[in-house]
Amino acid sequence: MTTPIPRIGILTVSDRASRGDYADLGGPAIRDYLDEVLASQWEPLERVVPDDLERIAAALRGLADDGCCLVVTTGGTGPAPRDVTPEATERVCTKLLPGFGELMRKVSLDFVPTAILSRQTAGICGRALVVNLPGRPKSIRQCLDAVFPAIPYCIDLAYTGVENPPRLETKPERLVAFRPPG
Repeated sequence: MTTPIPRIGILTVSDRASRGDYADLGGPAIRDYLDEVLASQWEPLERVVPDDLERIAAALRGLADDGCCLVVTTGGTGPAPRDVTPEATERVCTKLLPGFGELMRKVSLDFVPTAILSRQTAGICGRALVVNLPGRPKSIRQCLDAVFPAIPYCIDLAYTGVENPPRLETKPERLVAFRPPG
């Protein structure tokens, strides 16, 4: 049986990018990062939505329903009134994984003192792992470097009991994913 090509959702949350006022930089930064670290083939499903709780939640559910094993968001994680990506993530996820946000904030504090304002989180929506990232490409890379070693195994666990589950493999010379022996 052939292993399916994993689908990964990339969701940019931005009023201005969704209107076309400026080019989305976060989504392409995520795609470039995944191309750099993943050894396995993968299929991106990319979306751009405004900072709107219902639209973000619908996009997250839609990407999970479309078979994404991983959905990575960028934007909407700050304290501004329209920053509601974590609330949308919490609304659609049945299991929250706060350790992702804790580690991303810890790592980000090495670069910028305002990292304590970031509200990144993660959780499981259906079987998809949803990870919220900040909006800046440099911060996206720093945060993904911190948490990505745990992502393939988290997806393995989310797909427990599923025949022929998606599997993400990393390029060990760039990033080593952790999987327990056996």
